[in-house]
Order: sequence, then C-alpha cells, then structure tokens
Amino acid sequence: MSSTELPSVPATNVLPRVSPVRVAEGERLRSVGLAGITLTVRSRPPAREGLPPALYVHGLGGSSQNWSALMQELEGVVDGEAVDLPGFGDSPPPDDGDYSVTGHARAVIRYLDASGRGPVHVFGNSLGGAVTTRVAALRPDLVRTLTLVSPALPEIRVQRTAVPTGMLAVPGVAALFTRLTREWSAEQRVRGVLGLCYGDPGQVTPEGFRHAVEEMERRLQLPYFWDAMARTTRGIVNAYTLGGQHGLWRQAERVLAPTLLVYGGRDQLVGFRMARRAARAFRDSRLLALPDAGHVAMMEYPETVARAFTELLAEKGESGVAPRGGASGSRVDTGGSADNGAGTDTGGRAGTGGGTAARGAGSVVGNGDVLAESAGG
Repeated sequence: MSSTELPSVPATNVLPRVSPVRVAEGERLRSVGLAGITLTVRSRPPAREGLPPALYVHGLGGSSQNWSALMQELEGVVDGEAVDLPGFGDSPPPDDGDYSVTGHARAVIRYLDASGRGPVHVFGNSLGGAVTTRVAALRPDLVRTLTLVSPALPEIRVQRTAVPTGMLAVPGVAALFTRLTREWSAEQRVRGVLGLCYGDPGQVTPEGFRHAVEEMERRLQLPYFWDAMARTTRGIVNAYTLGGQHGLWRQAERVLAPTLLVYGGRDQLVGFRMARRAARAFRDSRLLALPDAGHVAMMEYPETVARAFTELLAEKGESGVAPRGGASGSRVDTGGSADNGAGTDTGGRAGTGGGTAARGAGSVVGNGDVLAESAGG
C-alpha cells in the first residue's frame, strides 16, 4: 500500500434514496461500471460530429456540475464529458475506500481506457488538477492537452483561508464538524462555500444559488458524504508530502502535453503566487491569470477560459470552432520551459466580464511578461 492510500473499508452496498441530481438542459447523465468503481458521467451532445474528445475532472467537494458552463461554451469545439469522481456527485464510493490522489487518478485512467476515447483534452480544477497532472505524467498517451484551473499542487506556505479545509484530513475533525454544524441550514453552508470559492459571490444568480442549495441538501443525505470529504482531503495532504518521482511537482515536470494554467487573483484556497512556479514546472505551458477570479474560474469566467483553450488549440494547429462567446479577448502566449474544490454546483452568473479597464479579469503570462487584458463584457 502506498503512502497515499488509506485502509480499505467495506463497500457501500445499499445507498439511501435521495433526490435526483440536477441535469441542465442539453445535458445527459449515464452510469459506467468499472473494476471496483461506478462512475457517473455528464455530457452534452457535440455541436457536430468529429469533434475531439474532452474530459473534465472536478475538485474536492465538487461534481461534474461544476463544468456545465464551460462545457456549454465549448460544445462547438470539443466532444465533452465530465466525470463525478468516486464518492462525489452521483458516483458511489469506491469499493476499496481509496480516496487518495493516486486512487482518483486510477479511476480516471480506468474510465479513459474503457471508453476508448483517448487521447483526450483533459481539464482539471483544484483536486482535479492534481489528479489530472498525475494522469498526464503516468499516461501521456491518454492526454492531448491539459487545462488546469487552480490546480492543488503542493505549497510550502499554505494560505490561512485554506487551513480549515485541510483540517478535515485530521482524524475525527469531520465528525466533530458535523456535530458542531448540525443546525446549519443548507443555505448557510452554500453561502460559506460561495464565499470561499468565488472571487465575487455576487456573480451567482438567484437560480444558481437555489440549485446549489438543492444539491447541498441532496449531498447531506448521503451517509458517506463527510467520509469521502475527509478521506480525500487526507489523500491530498499525503500527496503533498511525497517526494521523488511520485511528488506532484516532479510529475508536473514530466507532463508532455501542452498545458494551459488558469489562476485566480482572489483564490482563497490555492495561492496566486503559485502561478509562476507552475508555469516553470510544466514544460509546454501558458498561463492565464484572472485577477478578479477565485478558485473556480471555469464557473466565474467560462467565456474567458473557453477562449484561452480555443486559442491553445489554434496555436497547436488543431482544427476547431470558436466558442460561443467568440475568440476575441484574452490572448495566451507560450510560457516557460492547492481545496474545497468548488463544492459549489452553481451554474448561474450575474455578469460575464469582471474587472475594470485598469484591472482586467484576464492576464497572460508568457516568457516572463505579464499582459493585462479585459475579459470582455
């Protein structure tokens, strides 16, 4: 057993009846049974046949719903699927109880191998960024490009605002927190998560907030919800302590796929200062800096992230169609040679721009230069 794996626990054979997961217009869900795991996969029919495949991987406490806005933006560019990691979203816990970063990466690899869709354009947020970095390092044959939004890579000086989330890794803390917050309403919990994950929680529309509350109410009915959160947090902390070839930064250096890095200036969970280190670690990288974004830029500024990804494809000579918002706006230049991971499933946003002319939402770092640009709107 590796140091990132936790002792096995009995499989959850009987799950309670809970309200169904929300499926947005144009989306569909399906369940995929694999060795030791069952994954729920969310997808949108591509705008046309023949588009390259893509896979989206969410962060700690999140689900495939976190990618709905970006999936819609890119439906004319890629044939996208978003997976619920084991124990999250609508996917049941893994049979072996392994919630380590390696365990989640293994689940993604199993799905990609079974689907036969690889190599694919891979997107990861927070925990999903760490997971997909490991996938890209271990199985370069499966990854066409890699887009990382606030990836949970090891930090020496963790932000104070991220400490409470990390405390879930301490045995007993999740149970204690559950008791202390027993009287909290779903609305209170969602407001707390939004305040932690969004640069500006006011961007979330009333409809989006209502959907997030409904999802929170559903998750709190799951008997394994806090166990999955605690074990996965422990898995992230354990991954941070690994050195040598298994260290996440060392694996980042091994990634061959062209990589788009997206960091938010108001991120309270992954330090914005880590952006330049990441741009140096990934050998073929571009850095999109969004000063007004928080931890979930793909939810806050999906148009900007979609444009940056489309320009990455154009740079690499891949045929594609501009995202729904058009391709003008931010520019991505070639760069040099960590998560409560969006536990929000809010889809609605109040605005699309973000930032002023002097402090635009989009910046691009390339070859050591910083180019400030407006995100549109």
